Amino acid sequence: MFPISAALLDAMVLALVGKESTYGYKITQEIQNAVKISESTLYPVLRRLQKSGALETFDRAYDGRNRRYYQITELGTAMLTQYRKDWIQHKSQIDAILKEEDTP
Repeated sequence: MFPISAALLDAMVLALVGKESTYGYKITQEIQNAVKISESTLYPVLRRLQKSGALETFDRAYDGRNRRYYQITELGTAMLTQYRKDWIQHKSQIDAILKEEDTP
């Protein structure tokens, strides 16, 4: 298993929240489908993205209490676009090294 960098984790969170406004536990569950991450790792990422202006929050009532939802901002969308470009380039460079040579 390869370690997940902070930038890649930011990109993954922005990609999920970019699809729909959602809450922390659901984001954790979706990311855990791809990589191992705990909720205690995710919440500082959400706070950092919120503090930077990439995410905004709002509360919605759920089962008699408020649930905090995250939504992507215009800045967050721009950041996600750049992360996607960077990922394509990074993946291409790594694939060029790791890819097995085609055998005739």
